[in-house]
Amino acid sequence: MPPAIPDTGPGFDLIKPHVKDIGGFTVKRLLPAHPHQMVGPFIFFDHMGPAEFSPGQGMDVRPHPHIGLATVTYLFDGAIMHRDSLGTRQAIRPGDVNWMTAGSGIAHSERTPPDLRERGGTLHGIQTWVALPVSDEEAEPAFEHHPAATLPVIKFPGVTLRLIVGNAFGQSAPARTYSPIFYLAGDMEGGSRFKLPAEHEERAVYLVEGDLSLDGQPLEAHRMAVLKPGGEIELSSQDGARLMLLGGAKMEGERFIWWNFVASSRDAIAAAKEKWRQQAFGQVPDESEWIPLPPEPKPAESFS
Repeated sequence: MPPAIPDTGPGFDLIKPHVKDIGGFTVKRLLPAHPHQMVGPFIFFDHMGPAEFSPGQGMDVRPHPHIGLATVTYLFDGAIMHRDSLGTRQAIRPGDVNWMTAGSGIAHSERTPPDLRERGGTLHGIQTWVALPVSDEEAEPAFEHHPAATLPVIKFPGVTLRLIVGNAFGQSAPARTYSPIFYLAGDMEGGSRFKLPAEHEERAVYLVEGDLSLDGQPLEAHRMAVLKPGGEIELSSQDGARLMLLGGAKMEGERFIWWNFVASSRDAIAAAKEKWRQQAFGQVPDESEWIPLPPEPKPAESFS
């Protein structure tokens, strides 16, 4: 079941995480939630770790398929080796961005790189899915890697914001996007504050760690505040915080989610299931295994 919204405040709805196990470690899942299936185009939000791996251990997410979305990976610590059916082999490290457009269909795996697996270490980051507009659901699959040094940085006194995707504060990130969107990683020193403008229709704030208040209302760590429409909001931290800011334009229509598939129609979900059964998404380099479809397929879940 998706996480529930247990409380609302004057300026936001609050989402608590739902804990899931993926690839041998747990994640805190915030989206989708009821009544917020999406925030802007963001339809899935996982906070990974921090997970500590002993030497010889690591993350192992076997090849699996996607349609109708783009995945965005951003790390605070550790590294992940991405491989996909386009032939891509790309390690992502803290501060970099991996943007993978699934579109009509792509398969990929995510594993701890051999050097990090050998010595052990920490993995900590955020994985999100961005729903594609109906006109782009069948787009050609694509992959982009953008090193940390290529991402715009916005600074206020005691505050550093790195623009991962989209447009915010007059800056634009390099990844190709398909609808109005913004996604920032922020670090706040103790005693700092800044204002998030109302330049995007839908906005949310996620507190990774530390302390944070929104217009004076405290936000607990590992909680997402979905802001109510209109007006800027002041974010302040007494002792320091790490946070994510995300959102964009409200998506047109409903989306169906089943396993790793997102689509505006049930038929597209059914076709993707059959395509994966037949292993027709393409071969992922250096991989000989894959995650099978869930054993008892159920109807696509709709959040309208």
